[in-house]
Amino acid sequence: MAEEETHQERTEQATSKRRQDFREKGQVAQSKEVHTAALLTTSLLLWFFYGPTFWVELSSLIAGFWRNCGEFQLTELSIHMLTGYVLQKMAVLLAPMLLLVLVVGFFSSFLQIGWLFTSKPLTPDLSKLDPIKGAAKFISKRSAVEFIKSLLKVLLVGMIAYKTVAAEFSGALILVDMELYETIRYISMVATKVMVKCCGILIVLGLFDYAFVRWEMEQKMKMTKQEVKEEAKTTEGDPQVKGRIRSLQMQMARKRMMAEVPKADVVITNPTRLAVALKYKAAQMAAPLVVAMGAGAIAHRIKEVAAEHRVPIIEDKPLARALYKTANINEPIPENLFQAVAEVLAYVYGLRRKVS
Repeated sequence: MAEEETHQERTEQATSKRRQDFREKGQVAQSKEVHTAALLTTSLLLWFFYGPTFWVELSSLIAGFWRNCGEFQLTELSIHMLTGYVLQKMAVLLAPMLLLVLVVGFFSSFLQIGWLFTSKPLTPDLSKLDPIKGAAKFISKRSAVEFIKSLLKVLLVGMIAYKTVAAEFSGALILVDMELYETIRYISMVATKVMVKCCGILIVLGLFDYAFVRWEMEQKMKMTKQEVKEEAKTTEGDPQVKGRIRSLQMQMARKRMMAEVPKADVVITNPTRLAVALKYKAAQMAAPLVVAMGAGAIAHRIKEVAAEHRVPIIEDKPLARALYKTANINEPIPENLFQAVAEVLAYVYGLRRKVS
């Protein structure tokens, strides 16, 4: 049996419980290429606006060092103060970029998988220390796909960078006659072109990779027919056990219903298939109450119990059918049947007075 389950094809779509189990284990469709593309693109946008300010502040810091280096006294206290001052200035300059990394990293994950916090991926797993299984990962289908994706990314980015730089080669020849500032500006312009084109390539690769990762996760989460059955048994209970419970509940309900038949004032039948037992206490009830009702064997049993306890059995086919269709057990009869039932009860009360 276990061998059959092992060889069953995973043809069934994942259930909501299986998806939740995968999420709790940290196994979700998340693309690293999306992270890379988002971080590089937003960093480039930030640098476009923040770059001039960064260079002005950095230049001011370096110029201040050069201006004051001749007056600087090398002591332990002055070195500590200078180090603290430099770290403080650099922290302020780099803070926007570091904050960007945190924000982009969070949102690139959140937009892919939503809010998820689980510690299961951090739980030590001794099976991961198995050298045989570890070696198998290097030659697995997954590792081959990752290698092809990485190689494709490197080739595309390298090709775009090469073509961009090659197109600017003729213009670079005039740099020998330019000032250093103009040379740096030209190199920055070419580098910006390369980065913009690389960002475009990485965004496209990220979209394709995200689609592939989601498809791959869907395939991984698929279930065999046996797994679906086992999960249904676990979450909803064994159908045989549930059927047995329902059967016992129905038997208990019938017993309670039959226990009320001796307390009835009348049983109305059609006469062979249906039986409805009614009880009415004028001082306590606004309308007659249905205490028992059934068809077939249950109707036959109601009539037997009624006969044993001398409860009047009245044959009235239309009324029996109407009560069976519209009335409910332990509830008053429908208002439209008041007149018909009242006539039957009046007849039963008349019989009792004659007997007494």
